[in-house]
Amino acid sequence: MNENLKSVITCDLDGKIETFSEGAQQLFGYTENEIIGKSRVSDFSSGQIVLGHVVNWLAESVEKGKWEGETVFLHKDGHEMPCKIKITPTKDKEGNHIGYCGVTSPLKDKTPDEVRPKISFTTKLFSWMVIMRLPFLTATIVPILLGAAVASKFVPIDWFYFTLTMLAGFFLHIGTNTSNDYYDHTSGTDEANYNYMVPFSGGSRSIQMGLITPEGMLNTAIVTFTLSAIVGIPLIYKGGINILYLGIIGFLSGLFYTAPPFRFASRKGLGELLIGLNFGSLMVVGSFLVQCSENPEALAHLNDAILAGIPIGFLVAAIVFVNQFPDHDGDKATGKNNLVVVFGPEKARIGYVALIIGAFISIIALVWTNPVTFPTLSLISLITSIYSVFTIKTLYKHYDNRLLQPANAGTIGLHFLTGLFFCAGIWLG
Repeated sequence: MNENLKSVITCDLDGKIETFSEGAQQLFGYTENEIIGKSRVSDFSSGQIVLGHVVNWLAESVEKGKWEGETVFLHKDGHEMPCKIKITPTKDKEGNHIGYCGVTSPLKDKTPDEVRPKISFTTKLFSWMVIMRLPFLTATIVPILLGAAVASKFVPIDWFYFTLTMLAGFFLHIGTNTSNDYYDHTSGTDEANYNYMVPFSGGSRSIQMGLITPEGMLNTAIVTFTLSAIVGIPLIYKGGINILYLGIIGFLSGLFYTAPPFRFASRKGLGELLIGLNFGSLMVVGSFLVQCSENPEALAHLNDAILAGIPIGFLVAAIVFVNQFPDHDGDKATGKNNLVVVFGPEKARIGYVALIIGAFISIIALVWTNPVTFPTLSLISLITSIYSVFTIKTLYKHYDNRLLQPANAGTIGLHFLTGLFFCAGIWLG
């Protein structure tokens, strides 16, 4: 390879490639048409290098004006190339930071092993957090805690079985996340998605980043689903056969959310409905039954657990809903007909508003109609409605660009904080 070869690539703040010089085409083996607007600069590095180093390189380039160093890049055919690179921030006419420019040259006298950045144990651990999407487990924490909160009105809480319930829920959720990533990969949905915003949309991107192989992702799903079933055995013994039925529903819903032949996420609202039910009323009921199954008087209040899951179901559906906006083009191209694809991003915004309003109205209705289980203190959860105004305004203004990210993150926080306040109000009221 010509040692005088120079690649110049510019990208936006998300890493999406905007210009790709002739030298870049020679170095990396791609054409302009294959790359511009369709790939990200992170695609040229292994996933662990991206997680452990590239983020810091970009930050240093902004702080000091540039970053220079040596690393290995990936050619189109998969082989590693030892290179030196200089990264500088790019700015618009007003001086605003709008992206990055990378100038890369091959190192003829060095091998990939000599320049490959070291991967720390912390980065390897973090890679698994990305693969399993662990931050999203708040969607499991809230309904299981809520089921226990409702149960606490009638029975003392068995914290050992509460912990087992939470653990089984975590494994089931991780199995769902990883199986969804596997089948979104095999269907081509993730590859067709150019506008994803990690970590909120487009899945974990772990397969695309090379953090794990497709077979490894599928095996992870199988292992975690199996662990959920194993942990579920004592829960079935304690909570009765209905726990088994709920577990089966959760497993089938999670697996076939993106897996053929059903692909519930593509069924014009069925996916959003299943997410709301599973991470709402069904999970709340499961947690409630584990605590109350041996107390007939407590079981008479099963409907309270079902109703308690409604506002949480609305909010978790809102998380999925707002994360569908950046994925619209890729989802539409591969037939993943969720509600944002069906109605189009602009019209679909009202659906998000309806979910948020539905959550808070249902909390008020529960307190109004059943103050024994849902005491007045439960209304403390309404304080988060103030923040929901921000997420709604952000969605309406930035539904079609990267500035939507605060709404994606904010909706996760809205679900988690509203759920915690609701639990606390029930428990302490």
